[in-house]
Amino acid sequence: MRLLRRKGKPGGEPTRIFYASDIHGSEPTYRKFLNAARFYEVDALVFGGDLMGKLLVPIVRDAGGTWRASLQGRQHHLETPEQFEGFTKNLDTLGFYWKEMDPEEYRSYEGNQERIDRLFDELAKQRLREWIELAEERLAGTHVKVYLCGGNDDTNVVLSALDEERLERVVNCEERVVPLDDEHVLVTVGYSTPTPWNTPRERSDEEIGKLIEELLHEVPDPSRAVFNFHCPPLDSGLDTCMKLDASVWPPAPLIEGGQPVYYGAGSESVRRALEEYQPTVGLHGHIHESRGVARYGRTPAFNPGSEYGEGVLRGVIVAIRGGEVVGSQFTSG
Repeated sequence: MRLLRRKGKPGGEPTRIFYASDIHGSEPTYRKFLNAARFYEVDALVFGGDLMGKLLVPIVRDAGGTWRASLQGRQHHLETPEQFEGFTKNLDTLGFYWKEMDPEEYRSYEGNQERIDRLFDELAKQRLREWIELAEERLAGTHVKVYLCGGNDDTNVVLSALDEERLERVVNCEERVVPLDDEHVLVTVGYSTPTPWNTPRERSDEEIGKLIEELLHEVPDPSRAVFNFHCPPLDSGLDTCMKLDASVWPPAPLIEGGQPVYYGAGSESVRRALEEYQPTVGLHGHIHESRGVARYGRTPAFNPGSEYGEGVLRGVIVAIRGGEVVGSQFTSG
């Protein structure tokens, strides 16, 4: 499906990027992300962070050959292999990890948070390895590369899978400047500003700004750079979400006058970098509900949003040439 193709323009054909973010472990959504290379006929797949899922679900195998599990406050009793398969498929769509275990093994995890965290990271790292292998397989024989990075919800233990072996199609772009084509480079920062959820990879806005500056020292011409920053610019319309009360756990929406309070949860440092350096384009995620585009001088900034839990891939195709965006289109499917 060819979108935004402009033939016969001076300077050759544009480089076509498909960008998505915040898949959070969802198997079908990730597969759609890889399939986007062929479906939209793009030259590069760029991911904006938050690869990992959010929950680990133990599935207890009872002596009678049935299973039981708790999911989102509801007890599930699985009496047949077909029910088991359907339940685990739903978990894969939601991006949750799961492990089948007997009652004794299940009890061994009770009250042992360190062991639970270790199992979570093991399962998350295993899934990421499988995703890397799948990308290498699907993109073999093509010119397309997939650029992966972490977000604020990802742990460095799991992200280390991106550096475990030499890869042909998968590029670990985390905190790096890497070439996209002969004209443009990709600059990636996967951290977010602090959130009420106290996620693994949060940094102060000042620290994010320093990291951006350090990376841009490696870029001779920022106007030919694609900024892949997980955190969107502050008060851009790409960062609007409900304000949460962090004094309770889990954090709850703040209500004023019977209505939820909304605010901009983005980064001032990211906004300042877009305004000052005027890159080719800004690609952002983090705030799932703030799909949209903002403009900083000549530079458009996109957040495609996320509906990973429904198995829906939200993305944006951006065509770039000579340091300019020559076409863009949001996608969903």
